Amino acid sequence: MRTLPRGLSLLFTLIMLLVSVASFAQVGISITIAPPALPVYEQPLCPGDGYLWAPGYWAYDYNYGDYYWVPGTWVLAPEVGLLWTPPYWGWGGNAFIFHAGYWGPQVGFYGGIVYGFGYFGHGYEGGRWNNGQFFYNRAVNNINVTNIRNVYNVTVVNNTTVNRVSYNGGNGGINAGPTAAEESAARERHVPPVAAQTQHAQAASANQQLRASVNRGKPPIAATAKPESFSGAGVVGAKAAGAPYHPEPNAKEPAPRPANASAARPENNVPRPPTPTHAKDLPPHQPPTPPSNPNSEAATQYQQQQQKLYTQQQEHQQLQQSQEQDHQRLAQQKASGAQMQHMEQMHQQQTQQMEQRHSQQQQARQAPPAHN
Repeated sequence: MRTLPRGLSLLFTLIMLLVSVASFAQVGISITIAPPALPVYEQPLCPGDGYLWAPGYWAYDYNYGDYYWVPGTWVLAPEVGLLWTPPYWGWGGNAFIFHAGYWGPQVGFYGGIVYGFGYFGHGYEGGRWNNGQFFYNRAVNNINVTNIRNVYNVTVVNNTTVNRVSYNGGNGGINAGPTAAEESAARERHVPPVAAQTQHAQAASANQQLRASVNRGKPPIAATAKPESFSGAGVVGAKAAGAPYHPEPNAKEPAPRPANASAARPENNVPRPPTPTHAKDLPPHQPPTPPSNPNSEAATQYQQQQQKLYTQQQEHQQLQQSQEQDHQRLAQQKASGAQMQHMEQMHQQQTQQMEQRHSQQQQARQAPPAHN
């Protein structure tokens, strides 16, 4: 077999990477069943100054074909002055699309979803920054004034029809669009969820009791005082499901839990992080373990794995660069909120496809060789 010269081979590889990156936008994972209603629960006591409320939400596990609840929690803001825009599900015309939450100087559009505790569909009424300190509105937050003194009390008149619908658009969804202020917020600097939030969602995905098919829309851990604190003081269970639960037809039966497994963290070999929106949100690829004998067959396999890892890293960088260029271009064009939303949907589809493909390649490399 003839081989290409090294220069042509590298050029061919780069061309194929660019073609594959461009094709991601054409492929998406379709979720046609709406997420369950938001459960009814109380907010746990705020643990201290600087913690902001991040409402609970339904995420989706693509491995099980089922929604799971990510409990609401108090989380430290990554920077002074930043506020949390919650994630939400929106109907995209033929499927539900997850819009990841983010930190920013203003609260952006979160689908008009009434999460409560200051998030009543638009904006945030739970508190505000003032001279480097966050002041809490006691009217909508559970605050102990003995420990936290920077508080105020403003009654919020909610003119929105109160319901527990957890998605925007589609059949039965919230009929709301972004305001001018929210469109402006979409063009501002965004900071992704902090590590504590990511780990909190990962822990939720690994807990069978938080799957909708198990708790039927009434999760036993609805909210926590701090991220990942799924047991003990500060854990709040749901009082009720927000609406009658209709099971996801594609959901798998939960795997049996070992007798010695923790109720809060059952065994689950497929932990899933919250749905990433951008390539830069993905964790770095883990390098293969070098062999002890450099002249063994394992050394040859190690070199092959290194090359595949390099290809994945190149693909990751290409996609990240492409997405950043999209952001810069639309910012320069002063794109509308709808245009920004469409771009984020496309980026999410791109990132999900790359993550799944790389995960499958990683599993294939780790699988033991077949013996004849």
